[in-house]
Amino acid sequence: MKNLSRRAFLGAGALACTSALAACGSYDNSGAQSQSQSSSASSSSDSSETTHIDFCLDYTPNTNHTGIYVAQKKGWFADEGLDVSIIQPADDTAEALIGSGQAQMGVSYQDYIANALASDNPLPIQAVAAIIQHNTSGIMSRQEDGITSAKKMEDHVYATWDMPVEQATIKQVMEADGGDFSKLKMVAYSVDDEVSGLKANMFDCVWVYEGWAVQNAAVQDYPVNYFSFISMDPVFDFYTPVLAANNDFCKENPDTVAAFVRAAKKGYEYAIENPDEAADILLEEVPELDSALVKKSQTYLAGQYQADASSWGIIDADRWAAYFQWLNDNDLVTNKLDVNAGWTMDYLEA
Repeated sequence: MKNLSRRAFLGAGALACTSALAACGSYDNSGAQSQSQSSSASSSSDSSETTHIDFCLDYTPNTNHTGIYVAQKKGWFADEGLDVSIIQPADDTAEALIGSGQAQMGVSYQDYIANALASDNPLPIQAVAAIIQHNTSGIMSRQEDGITSAKKMEDHVYATWDMPVEQATIKQVMEADGGDFSKLKMVAYSVDDEVSGLKANMFDCVWVYEGWAVQNAAVQDYPVNYFSFISMDPVFDFYTPVLAANNDFCKENPDTVAAFVRAAKKGYEYAIENPDEAADILLEEVPELDSALVKKSQTYLAGQYQADASSWGIIDADRWAAYFQWLNDNDLVTNKLDVNAGWTMDYLEA
């Protein structure tokens, strides 16, 4: 699996709204923060009784991260004795920073954890909570083109970020729907805003996240069609994104990891119950974001963070294993995965 540009894709809509943050992702071993992150550090950082955690985002701040910003703003990390610095990855990925221990915890995705575990030099990283309960991604297209199912992607142009796992997913859903994958033309994904790309006829369809790109289309009053991957095949109901942690840090500091997850859970539960107020907190911390889009996205995600799970953060063992098995079966990882590896619920309180 190539560790290519899906991360940039995931944050593309946010990047379009936060170009001023483009240079803010630098990381050094001293835990230095960008100006936009500096207010996130707990005032209790000078106390000898606090434990410092560098928490690495997957990309620029967006509504996937709201619960973290809420927990920081409300003082819930500080209440747990934690001094949390929210940082962004620069040249390295979040997985590389977490795996090396430079960041103890952060945001990742199940497929990226798979890549980290299946490499020739596996990284010690695991998911410790699901940020969003179900995969909320799918295919978005111009409404006028009538691409309402995977088969109807035939003879159209698809924006690809050229990852084998991505293209294998598209191939499987098209063929399962009776379509011919060879009739799909692919162009490199090269936009910061999927809606703008559709408007400019740069492509006809694109893999997006409903919580951001589809909400962006609604904010712009641009008519689109959208269908989700989980509506086509339950194997694609993998976990994206997740809270991830360094395995060694977990073993050495189990109470600290549990404390972080406990505070983060409170943050996401607050965002579920108070999406408007949670959006305001994110906008206060990252004012470069488009407020209308953040508000709409936050309202949507309020129903998705926990969704039908009994509580926020739960990872379903069968769903996790099914996706890892699919990666194995389709030879999309360098080395075969233990389908039950890469996650734990040990630090999540029900």
